[in-house]
Amino acid sequence: MRNQQRWLLLLLRHHSLSQPHISRHVINQSQFQVNPSLRSITSSTFQSRASHMIPYQPLTIRKFSTCELPVEHKDSDQISLLTHIFSKQNRTNDEINLDLKSNNVTITYDLVIKALRSFNTAPDEARRFFNWVSENDSERLSSKVYNYMLGILGSNGFVEEFWGMVEIMKSKGYGVSRVTFNRAIERFEKDNLSGDVKKLKELYGCSELADVNSSDEVCSRVCKLIRGNVWGDDVEKELRELNVEFSSELISMVLEKLECEANKGLIFFRWIEESGLFKHDERTFNAMVRVLGREESSEKFWKLVDEMRTAGFEMERETYIRVLDNFVKRKMIKDAVDLYEFAMVGINKPSSQDCTFLLKKIVVSKELDLYLFSKVLRVFTESGNSLTGANLDAILKSLTSVDRFGECNKILKAMEDAGFTPSHIQHSKIAFNLGSGGKDKESNEFMNYIESSGTTPKSKTWTSLIEGYCEAGDLAKASDAFEMMVEKEGPSHAGYALELLVSLHCRKRRAIHAFKLVEKMVNEKELCVWHTTYKLLVGKLLAQRGFEEALKVLHLMRSQDYPPFLDPFIKYLSKTGSADDALAFTAAVTVKKFPSTSVFLNLFEAYFKAGRRSEAQDFLAICPRYIRNHADVLNLFCSMKPQKATATIPAAA
Repeated sequence: MRNQQRWLLLLLRHHSLSQPHISRHVINQSQFQVNPSLRSITSSTFQSRASHMIPYQPLTIRKFSTCELPVEHKDSDQISLLTHIFSKQNRTNDEINLDLKSNNVTITYDLVIKALRSFNTAPDEARRFFNWVSENDSERLSSKVYNYMLGILGSNGFVEEFWGMVEIMKSKGYGVSRVTFNRAIERFEKDNLSGDVKKLKELYGCSELADVNSSDEVCSRVCKLIRGNVWGDDVEKELRELNVEFSSELISMVLEKLECEANKGLIFFRWIEESGLFKHDERTFNAMVRVLGREESSEKFWKLVDEMRTAGFEMERETYIRVLDNFVKRKMIKDAVDLYEFAMVGINKPSSQDCTFLLKKIVVSKELDLYLFSKVLRVFTESGNSLTGANLDAILKSLTSVDRFGECNKILKAMEDAGFTPSHIQHSKIAFNLGSGGKDKESNEFMNYIESSGTTPKSKTWTSLIEGYCEAGDLAKASDAFEMMVEKEGPSHAGYALELLVSLHCRKRRAIHAFKLVEKMVNEKELCVWHTTYKLLVGKLLAQRGFEEALKVLHLMRSQDYPPFLDPFIKYLSKTGSADDALAFTAAVTVKKFPSTSVFLNLFEAYFKAGRRSEAQDFLAICPRYIRNHADVLNLFCSMKPQKATATIPAAA
């Protein structure tokens, strides 16, 4: 009983006075499988111990980030990349490293295992990959990795290399696993390699099918023992009687197998060092941290993380990625930010893409936590990094995805405090999105923010805001913004914005209001209206019964040295216009004393083509004399007279 109580308290052991996170690591004893008779004892002991814990205060050194997950590719993507990279022959180490870096591939222990599995029928790629890992990342080469490579060599008939690797494994104390033995023996027997079959069986001694001392086998026995029993003297005794050497690799394997029973894994982790069987190193600490990082309760995790750093060990990149993934999946964003802060003061710092990843996750959370957002920015910049436009673009895209773009002003303020200033192009994008999203209040705040930051909003920013309002169909807001733009920026760059506004007026069948706006801007502000705007306005006025206003547009065009826009008038008059309308039109396009003869001819031809001969005659009657007597006009009317039928009289018989 005392022994069971002691192992439970191993979970709370040392560092209680030196670790500021200990109040975060309260253990729920109900999670452990303990003898019912001990529950009252362990509970009272635990409460007594917990009452002496030091309240949590942030570490002064803890300044504790991925584009979906720290921009690590999915496993399948990474395997495809590795297959492509290592399928090429005669490549230098530098070339391979450059390829891996440019494709954002991080070599982890799990990835090594998965890659070798995928190389099962591609021994050349497997050898190149294994040799590269051996030279550049040899700590990833465990007994399990060697066995995978050995199995590939054996099953593909590379006998000489197979035995060479067996010797290397012997020198490292690694055994051959049952799976590897079966794969190799099957190929040897198929190829009638009786000598190699005999040699392989002798390797096991008396033809045993498995090496009882292989790491895999020992790991399985240790895990079976721990899982199947309540922790106590009997379990400790049986573990000692296994008579195995507990290596860093073996302990990591055991902890990985116990990841679904994290509390038992933590008991084993504490016991193995307390018993003197092993002194924990960086690898075993990281293995235990990865296991605890799967739990929803992070108290034990943070205690162990601080303990690991106090012991002088670093968090591996692989550990960071796994734990961050778990935190994000469980919506434990605060813990994810703390993990980022922790990792940023270590040797294996997260990348700049990890920062973006974390910021995106914060802004799409149920509620925007500006404290956490600012904390990530502070940690990132205090480590010597600078925020870029790409960071802002990614964050704004995430805000849009959850329909919370209106909160961009808070984001901009936080990034400004971190030393970032958006570009004018980004200002324009933000203005458009606010306008098109109907965020009137936020739009005003945004424009005021730009002014308060010492930067006058550019005409492009105003135009983008107006374009956004027009996209949303908000004529009143677009008009107000246009008036403000002209007032603050002047009319010199307002041509496109005016065209947007005219187009919106016309879509709402308010072409006459659009004309009044254009007339006001030309006469009062001397705004140079675009030619395309005039053309648009003329066509819409004629379609919306604004013939008189359309004629006035011709006068405005002439005042700004634009040629008259005739086609829509001729089309309109030929179908619905009266003779008086036609005469008013010819007067409007008169350049000097007399209008052009070609204008009259075009009108007459259009009348005839539309079948309106009588209207053409009426118009001709009120035309100036020089038009009525013009040869081309007379010829046109004569050619259009109806032909009288000529009677044919048959000849007399």
